[in-house]
Amino acid sequence: MLVFLVVFSYLLGSIPTALIVGKIGYGIDIREQGSGNLGATNTFRTLGVKAGIIVTVVDILKGTTAGLLPVIFSIDINILLIGLFASIGHSFPIFAKFKGGKAVATSSGVLLAYDYRVFLLAILIFIISLYLFKMVSLASIISSVIIFIYVLIFSSSDIILLVVLGALSIFVIYRHKENIKRIKNNTEPKIKWFG
Repeated sequence: MLVFLVVFSYLLGSIPTALIVGKIGYGIDIREQGSGNLGATNTFRTLGVKAGIIVTVVDILKGTTAGLLPVIFSIDINILLIGLFASIGHSFPIFAKFKGGKAVATSSGVLLAYDYRVFLLAILIFIISLYLFKMVSLASIISSVIIFIYVLIFSSSDIILLVVLGALSIFVIYRHKENIKRIKNNTEPKIKWFG
């Protein structure tokens, strides 16, 4: 059953929401637009706010659904450990030649399944950072790092949460390495529709 949950979680994460929305709704292969990334940021940038919101919500729900699999199937295993495979699936989707998004939305969905308060705090930090800096990539990095620090200070006894968030923070930073270069060079695109 554990193997089933891991595979199911990975497959859920592998659903390429941005690719589906782009092709069905706009007749566009988003992999050939903007950064070529199959995530919400590239969707906002290339297809607009409506498409971006749809992709963000669905990608969050992928993580939440994956995280709740142990509850749905009454298996005694930590939600985070199963949900983590949805994040992996989103970044390396079997349905899109293993080239996916950066797993920010999907990972936050896993947090929603585990503790909605941590999820809401992450969203709040993200929105504030996005308003201040107008860069989705930077807001994603700031949010993941601050949430990890928050848990380190206030919930350090939750070892699994701490380890998973630490791993996700490192992963998010790594996946944004090209964005970080552009931020340093002041060439990272800024959004124009918020604030």
